[in-house]
Amino acid sequence: MALRLDHSDDVAVLTLDRPPVNALDVELVHALEAALADLRSAQPRGLVLAGAGKAFSAGVDTRAFAGYGPAERSRMILGISRMVTELYGLPFPVVPAVGGHAMGGGFVLMLAGDVRVAAEDAHARLGLQEAKAGIPFPAGPLEVIRAELSPELLRRLALTSEALSTAQLHALGVIDRLAPADELQAVAIGLARDLSDQPGFRLVKAQLRRPVLERLHALVASAHDPLIAALDAP
Repeated sequence: MALRLDHSDDVAVLTLDRPPVNALDVELVHALEAALADLRSAQPRGLVLAGAGKAFSAGVDTRAFAGYGPAERSRMILGISRMVTELYGLPFPVVPAVGGHAMGGGFVLMLAGDVRVAAEDAHARLGLQEAKAGIPFPAGPLEVIRAELSPELLRRLALTSEALSTAQLHALGVIDRLAPADELQAVAIGLARDLSDQPGFRLVKAQLRRPVLERLHALVASAHDPLIAALDAP
């Protein structure tokens, strides 16, 4: 199973577990979408999103994606936008616990969280590698990165495919807290509880995200993404 759901009392811990680097294929994208929808119904106190092994997520599995036909490619692209919309719209606290690399779609999963925690790891690299990988952004992730990164940093990361360290991203305010690797999950769970303890958290989160979520829900309802036509063009 490429996705694990555990609980630490009232906090859910959802772990990507698709060795070696938790890359996203169509099955994992749809499993994530379904798991997030189930969590919305279950209403835990908070959610920690993690990756097993040495990577949080390397993003889209480029080898798998290259082997998809047009129908499967469309299913993947639309599924990514639905999954990201589900994650970004969860009403309870979401804390990514980023251990190791987070590239492309993995970086987007991190950005969709409310408070982002990463392991102190000098070797980990994080960034938006879509230009380098040859797979541009689906419409849903594009909305999230535009909302969560400054225009200057978005331009820098997306156009150059530059990968930064967790320390650099912490200094830039993209990562909120660094933690020793062996304490990462515990710190993330504690933060999820702290956020949930605020009586106005859910309402304030809804206020902040409403404009982006309205666009995301419209995209999902349209079942259309310009990327599909662009990739299918001769």
